[in-house]
Amino acid sequence: MIHANDSRLHVVDALRGFALTAIALLHNIEHFDFYYTPTTLPAWMPPIDKAIWDTLFFLFAGKAYAIFSLLFGLTFFIQTDNQAKKGKSFNARFAWRLVLLFCFGLFNSMFYQGDILGTYAIIGFVLIPASYLGDKALFWVAVILMLQPYEWFNVYKAAQNPTQQITDPASWAYFGKMAPYITGNSFIDTVVGNLTNGKKAVALWTLESGRVFQTAALFMLGLLAGRKSLFNITHKSKRFWRNVLYISAIGFIPLFYGSKNISLFTESAAVSRPLELIISSWSNLAFMLVLVSGFILLFQKPGFHRTLNVFSPLGRMSMSNYIIQSIMGSFIYYGYGLGIYKFAGSTYAVLIGIGLITMQIFFSRWWMKNHKQGPMESIWHKLTWLNAK
Repeated sequence: MIHANDSRLHVVDALRGFALTAIALLHNIEHFDFYYTPTTLPAWMPPIDKAIWDTLFFLFAGKAYAIFSLLFGLTFFIQTDNQAKKGKSFNARFAWRLVLLFCFGLFNSMFYQGDILGTYAIIGFVLIPASYLGDKALFWVAVILMLQPYEWFNVYKAAQNPTQQITDPASWAYFGKMAPYITGNSFIDTVVGNLTNGKKAVALWTLESGRVFQTAALFMLGLLAGRKSLFNITHKSKRFWRNVLYISAIGFIPLFYGSKNISLFTESAAVSRPLELIISSWSNLAFMLVLVSGFILLFQKPGFHRTLNVFSPLGRMSMSNYIIQSIMGSFIYYGYGLGIYKFAGSTYAVLIGIGLITMQIFFSRWWMKNHKQGPMESIWHKLTWLNAK
């Protein structure tokens, strides 16, 4: 078990910082949720842009957020376990902590509508009843959620009428309304648009993409990983992550192939949509486990430890850095700021992202030398423990 007096789990800090870096690179090439292809690029650049886009989406799309979700559940375990050792329950305090997280998410959404903090705050409530489950029950509930039961219901419905016409996802209509306030020069209009139209788009997309069930499952698996001390560096945990690496790498290959070749399973467009979502979510899970297990194993090797540990300061204040990315990213790309979306394809955008991440690493390193927590984390901590005895 993980105890309060144990040395800090630096591998978790580094892994969280790595995930944050991956998310930042994706957000930059997406222009922070505003998909736009510049028309003034030289002819040689679009092929490079496409290669960068495809590579980053293959490596990190649907995986980086999943790492964050897994570690969110782990953090819940650590906090709950520490309080349990003092003879206290953390559940009520955690519920209040989630309310605060939702408020941070609203603030972040002012700048970037694709915020995940608010989503985590809502789904995070499943961890409270989940904490009462035994290990086996917790595992099987997570498995059932990861199987995407709602999408299997959609597959069943579609199979009853396979020739039915399918309509665009509801979220597309709201995403289609973004351009006026994202490209406009008014910060107020951007904030209002993000908090109204934008939040509707993201909420619907979260439901339509299967993220609700998958996120809840990953929260629970993170909780279970904490109970099993899987992030502690022991011979047993090394063996576990080695097995995870082999199994997930082998499993990823057919899952990825299947997700890209749904026509092998059905010719019905109505059946294909939910089936593709299901297999893609499993494919992303498998590759996420490849990234996590590979990172943990490499982190323990002297030749890689120093390099990977560069991400640790970034991960120790991940919420602060996530919000700072939203503020800086929206200013760089949106119309109320520099409007760089008009000029930056994936090549330029990824260079901007690398520059921003590099500055954040140096800032985080400096900040953590002088403070125990990041600025947002410190506020969150103090508000969490208001009136605590």
